This record gives sequence, C-alpha cells and structure tokens, in this order.
Amino acid sequence: MNQRPSDKWEDLRFRVLRLLEANPELTQRDLARELGIGVGLVNYCLRALLEKGLIKYERFRASQNKLRYAYVLTPAGLADRAAITTRFLQRQIAEYERLQAEIEALRDELRGQEEQLTPVPSTLLPE
Repeated sequence: MNQRPSDKWEDLRFRVLRLLEANPELTQRDLARELGIGVGLVNYCLRALLEKGLIKYERFRASQNKLRYAYVLTPAGLADRAAITTRFLQRQIAEYERLQAEIEALRDELRGQEEQLTPVPSTLLPE
C-alpha cells in the first residue's frame, strides 16, 4: 500500500514519540537503528518535533567527560502521541486486511493450478 507523505510523516512521528516516551535517553543513532532509517532523517524529525513543542531536550552527563541529551515529551507531545495512536492503528489494520485479501487471492490462484504438472506444496494451502 502506498502511503501518502503525510501518513508516512505521522507514522514516523508516532514511532519516534513512542520510543522517546519509553526511553528518553536514546541517542539519534539509537533511534535511527530502532527505526531502520538514517541519522539525518532522525535529526530532521527531532528538530521538527522540537519546533512544534512536542519534545524538549535536557542535558545530562553520560560519563565523566561527555554531555548527552535526553529527549522528553512535553504535555503537547504526550497528547499528540495519544491522538495519532488511533490513526496509526487504523492504518496498520487496513494494511493487515489488505495483505490477508492478497494472500487469499494467491492461495486461490495456487488452487487453480493444482491440476498442472507441478503439484502445489500442501504447506502453502490452508487446512
């Protein structure tokens, strides 16, 4: 399913807010790894969330010589994450249902080919 750019941005925003809510001390590199995206995109996203007032950052000392940031959701960020959770879930359910229909169509196609020379493996057909 091709998502609209606004849906993709909202999904990314949801995932970032969700990760930061669970662990505010994640680095941009950690976020990139968890989300499967580049650090540059994480940086862009965090800047946008900061500008919108959805997160703030606080410095903390990670070791004796290094200062790091903790990204903390603001009350507006918590409200935004709650609001987009429903829309995110609706998109995920719609994708799941679309995939179920596609799988069933492919299984029907395989059933139609059963009479050909190559038998269909029984593991691909529903019981």
